Amino acid sequence: MVGFDRSARLDEEWELHRPAVFGAAYRLLGSVAEAEDVLQDVWLRAASADLSEVVDLRAWLVTVAARISYNVINSARVRKVGYIGPWLPEPLMTGPDVAQRVLVDDSVSTAMLLVMRELPPPERVAFVLHDVFELPFEQIAGALGRSPVACRKLASRARRRVAGARVPPRASRAERERVLYAFRAASQAGDLAGLVSLLDPDVVYVADGGGKATAARVPVHGVERVARLLLWFGTHRPGDRVEVVEVNGDPGLATHREGRLCWIDTVEVRDGRIAAYLRVANPDKLPGHL
Repeated sequence: MVGFDRSARLDEEWELHRPAVFGAAYRLLGSVAEAEDVLQDVWLRAASADLSEVVDLRAWLVTVAARISYNVINSARVRKVGYIGPWLPEPLMTGPDVAQRVLVDDSVSTAMLLVMRELPPPERVAFVLHDVFELPFEQIAGALGRSPVACRKLASRARRRVAGARVPPRASRAERERVLYAFRAASQAGDLAGLVSLLDPDVVYVADGGGKATAARVPVHGVERVARLLLWFGTHRPGDRVEVVEVNGDPGLATHREGRLCWIDTVEVRDGRIAAYLRVANPDKLPGHL
């Protein structure tokens, strides 16, 4: 088999595989900023490495990204010991022009990222590399420093945990957009009854303020409590701007106040109603370009 030919211009190949490298790191870390750091590190390693024996450059790059991410996961700065309030993934702004499946498939949904966050790091790596990126266990072994047989067992355990978490399937895009637009209209009108009608009886509200923004410190359950909380937080001032955006492949809401992005909301829709309302208000997790 012929290895990678550097004369084919690494920069061109890099642009082709860049979304996959970023996608692997983001799934493992749940952080756009940290995934971008991994991306830069992978590029530097690729630029200085001898790739003559590399047959599948995409697999090599993704494996390097996973190995670096695994080290980051295990580092003290990512354990987030003492994080104030619930933790949610950093929103990944995708948008309708994102064509790469690796950035918008179900494995990058907020619900799935929360499940993967609870997996032991080795299982998380094995699951992402095998079930999402379809890498062979022989390659995954290099990322984890374990045997292929051990990696197969890790991926199997992770698959069972993910199945046990019962992540609900995404509603159709049309249904998600319908519910979100109806919610925005009811919220802006101060229509409590309208909000209640859009919420599942067992709805949960989760807010990530990280101790740096006003947010509920614990999840809030129940349709009446969540509706009133959302109405209170959703009280709009003159000049507020609430726009529909795409986050992690799902429609979401971005709220701007006094020219500043205050929070990004996403929802999980079940049977035409909002089953989970997720708000990221931690300013460290909000993109600066919206």
